[in-house]
Amino acid sequence: MITLMLIGLLGGLITAVSPCILPVLPVVFLAGGSGRGEDGEAAGKPARAQGDAEAGGGGTAGGGGAVATAPPKAPGRPPRNRRPYAVVAGLVVSFAFFTLLGVTVISALGLPQDILRYVGLGLLVLIGLGLIFPPVERLLEKPFARIPQRQVNKEGSAFVLGLGLGLLYVPCAGPVLAAITIAGARGEISSDIVVLTLSFAVGTAVPLLVFALAGRRVADRVAAFRRRARGLRIAAGSLMIVLALALALDVTAAIQRSLPDYTSGVQRKIEDSDAARQQLSGLYDNSNKELSRCEDGADELRSCGPAPALEGIDSWFNTPGDRPVDLKSLRGKVTLIDFWTYSCINCQRAVPHIRDWERAYRDAGLRVVGVHSPEFAFEKKRGNVVAGAEKLGVDWPVALDNDLATWDNYRNRFWPAKYLIDAEGTVRYFTFGEGQYDRTENMIRELLRQADPTVVLPKPTDRAMDDLAADRTPETYLSNLRIRGYVGTPLVDDRPAVYRFPKGDLPLNKLSLDGTWTAGYEEFTAGRDARIAFTYRAKNANVVLAGTGKVSVLVNGVVTKTLRVTGSPTLHRLTDDRDPRTARLELRVDEGLQAYVFTFG
Repeated sequence: MITLMLIGLLGGLITAVSPCILPVLPVVFLAGGSGRGEDGEAAGKPARAQGDAEAGGGGTAGGGGAVATAPPKAPGRPPRNRRPYAVVAGLVVSFAFFTLLGVTVISALGLPQDILRYVGLGLLVLIGLGLIFPPVERLLEKPFARIPQRQVNKEGSAFVLGLGLGLLYVPCAGPVLAAITIAGARGEISSDIVVLTLSFAVGTAVPLLVFALAGRRVADRVAAFRRRARGLRIAAGSLMIVLALALALDVTAAIQRSLPDYTSGVQRKIEDSDAARQQLSGLYDNSNKELSRCEDGADELRSCGPAPALEGIDSWFNTPGDRPVDLKSLRGKVTLIDFWTYSCINCQRAVPHIRDWERAYRDAGLRVVGVHSPEFAFEKKRGNVVAGAEKLGVDWPVALDNDLATWDNYRNRFWPAKYLIDAEGTVRYFTFGEGQYDRTENMIRELLRQADPTVVLPKPTDRAMDDLAADRTPETYLSNLRIRGYVGTPLVDDRPAVYRFPKGDLPLNKLSLDGTWTAGYEEFTAGRDARIAFTYRAKNANVVLAGTGKVSVLVNGVVTKTLRVTGSPTLHRLTDDRDPRTARLELRVDEGLQAYVFTFG
């Protein structure tokens, strides 16, 4: 229990400084310092007025004699501004309560799924109007009038503001928030989930409170703020109304997408650590445990068990007639399953990469299926999801996983999450959160080659992929029109010719032929005494071969293995090292064998 509490606390602290909460920070800062404008001005007046009254009207009934007057009372200490605490308390209470119980309450009352979002926007506008027009603020404070302490009464609108912000607070979701959200969506509220939620809420509150107190301190210390208290309140109220409009029109999402996710690395180390994974996994069942054989963002393809079914789907769109997609119908293709939500900033930043992959590799056999597993109640509304997908350019099939059944099937913990399924229907790779786009694309390319060794792949789409390639030999097609890095005897098109290796060392990323070869458009066919040499840098080297015969593999002049080739084009692993290295690779190829492409990983 203590470990779970610490995980929740640290997860909340990270979330509260992530770029996803930036839209609420200006409001929290200004609300912390925008107490009633008239309070500061009136703080020293009552005592002086009382003293003046006593001095001017204090004669005795008999008139004429000296009049004893009470000494003037010292000005009282102005009440301390507790608005920062009220705003943050309201935000935390609202966020924690509705994250856990919002779906249950909405379902029980038969209300629209996005009602909480509209309530939050309405409260934000009301508070903004209250700061601009004091009568509106007094109206908002009336529910707190029965509380004896006068100062607590006056912080009522700040607490209401916090409640409204809590309904609009959409932080970046890691495994901790995912566990809380999923439990709340199902109504499975255990003591562990309650502890996790409360500790997460406290962790979130600490940085926000620091920010609110900073706003109060600036307002208290800077003379310009005190002189222009009324103007400050109007500015703060206007900002809140503008923020409400920006949130309603989704303008803030564009700003958030443009910012780097600077907390993702720390979040991954804490929330996806072995200890956290062990604690959080106890909140789920043990179905499809084979998926746990794979690791997030592994540097090689693995066998993670059969791909779980897409079950419990509410509806589909971006399919012919909105009909469902059956994974069995995609056998023979490479499938990318993307778990996402349209309002998740991390998901929004990942969409352009997925869109590039879908367009670049669709003809080569890649299929993308989006699984929209909602984080919040308003994300269950089909119209919201369709509009959000259209705005982001998501035009591949999307399943609305409103009951999170498919999320459970895949033992998922993150938004976004990407799972790669090979042509045989086996999960081979997955990655959580943002980043690792270069590695994911590399895995897509390798799976496409395994599905069809003769496939012609376009240039990698990701700029990060090019950076990776700077330290790794690029794939090289054995084609008389597409080969790159070839040195030695000039190639002769489509007929047997005798080639010779160049003298001296073969430069890095260069290959050469020796013996008899026929250089065709799709493959090179070996003749008598055929050899091919390649100086490469990578962890592993691979080649696609077809025909019947043997191939001797030499690394730096030493025979390391003999391949037995039979049948149609197949990918063969030539070398496999733990770390990248530079080496001279030589293949001695039996006559009649065909070589298509070298790939490196």
